[in-house]
Amino acid sequence: MAVKVSVITTTYNDAENLKKIIAGVLKQDYENIEYIIVDGGSKDETVEVIKENAPLFVNGIKWISEKDKGIYDAINKGITMATGDIVGTMFDEFADNSVISKMVQAMEKENSDGVHGNINYVDKDGKLVRKWRQGQGDIRTGWMPGHPTLYLKKSVYDTYGLYKTDYKIAADYEFMIRILKEKKVKLAYIDEVLVHMFYGENSTSTGGLSSYMASLKEGHRALRENNIHFAWVTDLFRICRVLLQFLK
Repeated sequence: MAVKVSVITTTYNDAENLKKIIAGVLKQDYENIEYIIVDGGSKDETVEVIKENAPLFVNGIKWISEKDKGIYDAINKGITMATGDIVGTMFDEFADNSVISKMVQAMEKENSDGVHGNINYVDKDGKLVRKWRQGQGDIRTGWMPGHPTLYLKKSVYDTYGLYKTDYKIAADYEFMIRILKEKKVKLAYIDEVLVHMFYGENSTSTGGLSSYMASLKEGHRALRENNIHFAWVTDLFRICRVLLQFLK
């Protein structure tokens, strides 16, 4: 049997968007998906949407609906619930129906601990706003994987821990620094667009200038807490990489 892949979606009072995310997961051609939804105690139709769609999955949907301490706490709950060999998240849209299959194949081919790929940031009308194309690299040079495409073996979380919930914006960056700084976690790279991420003001990674500056501040803290020397140099590299994405 194919290895089990746990896909985690966190949500809160966003039933209409959740319907689209669920539909995208259902279309994946990979045969062994464990789908997990962590709801923050929504007051809209979220729970009804989950219950209606659960029978459409071969293995149903594993879900909870309760108050949490933010998105990173919710993701941590999902990881704790996961029983898959590989764990990842989905909050937006897979680029095609074979993304998870490609990820598993790439990890098996390279015997890697995880996989990542490219992202297209799009607006509500589907217009391309920004491209994420970073390939492989070193976290110290401002490089980092596109987090929405980052799928890892569950053993990586077992070894390095979960997301730090005292970070409000950059817990994903801190986590990636933590697992990649010593170069012991090997990532395969797929040079294809794997995720279409919706560019909007509700996203901390795609918000306005104030959101980006707050992210940089937390990112600098993450570098220092992980003992990355000359953290300000990494900050500059990171800023340049983001600017180049817009120029391209």
